[in-house]
Amino acid sequence: MDRNCIFLDTSFFIRLLNEKDPLHENALGYYIYFLEKNYILKTSTISIAEYCVKGSLDELPLQDVQILPFNIKHAEKAGFLASIVFNNRDTVDLPDRKIIPNDTKLFAQADLETNTVQFATSDESCMKVFRLLQEKCGLQFSILNIRKPFHEAFGLLDLR
Repeated sequence: MDRNCIFLDTSFFIRLLNEKDPLHENALGYYIYFLEKNYILKTSTISIAEYCVKGSLDELPLQDVQILPFNIKHAEKAGFLASIVFNNRDTVDLPDRKIIPNDTKLFAQADLETNTVQFATSDESCMKVFRLLQEKCGLQFSILNIRKPFHEAFGLLDLR
């Protein structure tokens, strides 16, 4: 199976769609690169719901993104992942993080999508949760931190 899927989280969309965001150029660079290289882009109905707290559905570039509904298999895996996080919460510095279950739900979806290669995010707390889960149980994908410009992440020259 061709493993060329990028799972986009809420923070990716926030950065991509807000031209005033300090990470907008990074997110835009990744997005253009993903499309040019024919990556399959996926997101969750959970990320859409999170985005719609302050944005609207019609702002999202859904024409380029496959939408994954959260299902019973995802729920079972998310429960397992959340139990690991809650049982090890004291080992991870998450002082202001209240919505760990959404991170674990998104990770469950990405992990069960067998062609997911990377999970694109700029959310530092999300990355801490990922590192904990990677250490404790392993996940089938890696984090793509969009705080780093796309050309650095993919080892390309910046020709701008």
